[in-house]
Amino acid sequence: VGFQKILTLTYVDKLIDDVHKEFRDKYRNEFQQKGTLGLLNGTFDFKDDFMRLLRDAEESSKVRAPTVMKTFEQSLKSQKTVKCMIETRGEKPKEKVKNKKNKGSKKEGTEAVAAPGKASAGDKQPPAAGDREELTKDEILQKNREEFFKRHMKAGEKSSKSPKPEAQKEKGKKPRVWDLGNSNAKVLDYSNSATNGSAEACPVEEFDPDTALGDRNREPGRLYDLEYESDDEAEEEKVIQNPSKPSAKKGGLGGMFGMLKGLVGSKSLTREDMDPVLEKMKDHLIAKNVAAEIAVQLCESVAKKLEGKVMGTFTTVTSTVKQALQEALVQILQPQRRVDVLRDVMDAQRHRRPYVVTFCGVNGVGKSTNLAKISFWLIENGFSVLIAACDTFRAGAVEQLRTHTRRLNALHPPESHGGRTMVQLYEKGYGKDAAGIAMEAISYARNQGFDVVLVDTAGRMQDNAPLMTALAKLIAVNAPDLVLFVGEALVGNEAVDQLVKFNKALADHSMAQTPRLIDGIVLTKFDTIDDKVGAAISMTYITSKPIVFVGTGQTYCDLRSLNAKAVVAALMKA
Repeated sequence: VGFQKILTLTYVDKLIDDVHKEFRDKYRNEFQQKGTLGLLNGTFDFKDDFMRLLRDAEESSKVRAPTVMKTFEQSLKSQKTVKCMIETRGEKPKEKVKNKKNKGSKKEGTEAVAAPGKASAGDKQPPAAGDREELTKDEILQKNREEFFKRHMKAGEKSSKSPKPEAQKEKGKKPRVWDLGNSNAKVLDYSNSATNGSAEACPVEEFDPDTALGDRNREPGRLYDLEYESDDEAEEEKVIQNPSKPSAKKGGLGGMFGMLKGLVGSKSLTREDMDPVLEKMKDHLIAKNVAAEIAVQLCESVAKKLEGKVMGTFTTVTSTVKQALQEALVQILQPQRRVDVLRDVMDAQRHRRPYVVTFCGVNGVGKSTNLAKISFWLIENGFSVLIAACDTFRAGAVEQLRTHTRRLNALHPPESHGGRTMVQLYEKGYGKDAAGIAMEAISYARNQGFDVVLVDTAGRMQDNAPLMTALAKLIAVNAPDLVLFVGEALVGNEAVDQLVKFNKALADHSMAQTPRLIDGIVLTKFDTIDDKVGAAISMTYITSKPIVFVGTGQTYCDLRSLNAKAVVAALMKA
């Protein structure tokens, strides 16, 4: 069986079937009585039976006579005579035509018919008598006329079958109309400016709340901290109590720090001692999505801080540098100015005005989705929200916010809040001025008593000067209380470029003496990066602004506050 390609055994399949049947019939009762234990503990004496079946199979294969080739006399070709193989000129090859396929037969038939016609027309044999010669010429002329008229009639029939253009096509390109579509753009615009700000514009939608909430055991209104489980025991350093000799072991620190372990006893650190460790740390930070420029600056700041510092007896260069870097990272993620949204909203309530938050960022980072999450969090804390649909460019942006509004109203119906609608959408359709819509929404919220206004803006690249000018105009005209930059955690060096150019554009295009810049960051798609959390460091380092919210999933409850120690633990994990 193993060398079947080398030695062809014709009886293998039959032998296997016979062995299977013989073994099954012989031990069937034992299997049924003992079950699985019978297979494990039983003994099966099957060698004699197998040899008997093998001999039978080999003998049966020998009985079969080998196939013998046919002789020429037994073949069909011997029955053909020489005469039938000779083709006479002008005759149709009947056998060939029959053996051809349909397409080949049609082609062969037309060629065979055309060939005698050409031969008869070209080879004009002289007639026997003069009267017959004149008659033959007349017949030829008559036949030629009939063939001419037949061809003319066939051409007329073909032309009549082809559709005639009823009228000339108008010049210019017309838009294509699909079967299930509608060419009227007004029909496709479902936004109705007459119903803005009213509860009827966003009717209550019935759907499964588990799909929107996720964790049902959570505490309503609480913003949980970002969690990260780090393996501290595996990465914990082993202190070696022999300061006179350098360590010969390379293990004990785990990951990149174990390779660079060196002891110093009661001496000051020099740059030469720290350079190998800092180089490894820089590569490690870049691998965790920290921008390359920021990783270099962080290592430089740690080196300046530790240079000349006297080390203890039982400490290592690696442990000292690692501890200093961790402290620097935690300090970066905890800026001096902390944004407390709930406190600021209550302060705005005392002044009888709405608290305005503007969301901005590049395309596709999740501005509308995280705006809906923040709306849900505010509603659970007892604040009413008005969503201003100022993304008047992207197709479906208004419909997306309308869907979120319906679902939020379904989760928090007015009956649960004393008849008060907790979330409404203010929109004016597409192609309008975003700054004007935001101004009208803030005025509407002030008149209707809304606590918070969340302004959604269109995504724009940081290099697009006209769109950045429009964003600066929206922020300058409406003066929001909080400007949040929405960035995704997947980016590396791009995070620095986005934030620097957004802040620069807001400063350049603002007409005020003290331009309004970005106040905080919303870090999205944090659940997709595992431990590559370097974007958080890059964004906070370049702007010195706090990360206010962290998006971690697809449900309304997937919103977290930043835990600096958890992020640093993930960042320092080998």
